[in-house]
Amino acid sequence: MSLPKGTTVPNHIVMILDGNRRWARARGLKPWEGHYNGYLAIGKIARAARTLGVHTFTVWAWSTENWERPQTEVDGVMDLFRKALKEEEKEFHKEKVALVHLGRKDRLPEDIRKTLIRIEAETLKYKKNHIFNLSVDYGGRDEILRACKKAMQDGVTPDVLDEKTFERYLDTYNQPYPNPDLFIRTSGEQRTSGLLPWQMVYAEYYFDSTHLPDFSPEKLTEAILDYSRRRRRFGGNDKEEHFTFDPQVLARLELNWWRLGNIPEGVSFIQYSVKHLKEQFGLSKKLAGEAAKYLLESTLELNKNKFDKAKSKLKKFYKLLKEEVKLAFEPEIVASLEVQMRKEKGEGEETTKAHLAEVYRISLFQAAKAAHLRVLANIERNRGNWGKAEDYLEKYYSALKERVA
Repeated sequence: MSLPKGTTVPNHIVMILDGNRRWARARGLKPWEGHYNGYLAIGKIARAARTLGVHTFTVWAWSTENWERPQTEVDGVMDLFRKALKEEEKEFHKEKVALVHLGRKDRLPEDIRKTLIRIEAETLKYKKNHIFNLSVDYGGRDEILRACKKAMQDGVTPDVLDEKTFERYLDTYNQPYPNPDLFIRTSGEQRTSGLLPWQMVYAEYYFDSTHLPDFSPEKLTEAILDYSRRRRRFGGNDKEEHFTFDPQVLARLELNWWRLGNIPEGVSFIQYSVKHLKEQFGLSKKLAGEAAKYLLESTLELNKNKFDKAKSKLKKFYKLLKEEVKLAFEPEIVASLEVQMRKEKGEGEETTKAHLAEVYRISLFQAAKAAHLRVLANIERNRGNWGKAEDYLEKYYSALKERVA
């Protein structure tokens, strides 16, 4: 498992493990069977995260409110914790992973509490390598209340209490990356439920409809790629250089490109392509000419259904674009998506969304509106409704500019 070159990997990923019981009910199984399969899944995900370069991986396995569940389920989950600690202890040492418990220990069964304390102490030396934060009997408000009480017990007065001092009393104190970069929640739930409220103020959110037992390392990779495309400003100015194209001009250029017959007399197709690329990406005339050549060659190959040759030309086109415009996409991936889009006649919304997200380094969520408009434009193009196609194209370029300008 690997990520494309240039991917920004989060230092700290946090996950809410959701959907075990729903996964079990959908299969006619008992809740504890769902929890067990969720446990197997999270083991694979945590290992994949370390392989991909993530330093800190946090899971919320049991909240302060979960004690209200039926006693048989509580007992089953506690037995699973015992099993997990026993099975994972060797791996923590083998892969140099520090186990850190987040939450309360006083309400846990005594044997689990003692095991947690022992493994934490024995793996503390691995903190610089990797950290696995296990949130058990954890609540966000509870953490802040405990921190406040400890600060008061230490005699911290209001005049000396600041953020740095307060963070000394949080469960994540003295970790290299206490603040999560990426928050993932499975099973379609779209809330944080109070997980790490202090630490997650600038985390990027990623929600997936998959229940935890089916959330795979491949899905983790998708989440990291989506995170990598986002611009993280932390409240400051966006320092990146962006596009300055005019949506109306681009829509007219592309529509005429589609119709071919409306290209001004005396202007060759490649000259027109150069004009379009200069307007869209701000390329010099020389580079736009070279890029247009690759783009037109790929179109000819696609028209012959020679998809591998078309992909090769598109890869050269996107490589040139990447080097000149300083975009962070992977040419191989973008070229593959472009070929797939052409196969779908531009009407595949998921492919279009993935393509825009990859090229312009925006999240899939941020790419959704522009992708929808782009697909509508292509549908009207394929029907020969040129007026509607132009209208959707202009709206598409406006939506795109709102995201990347």
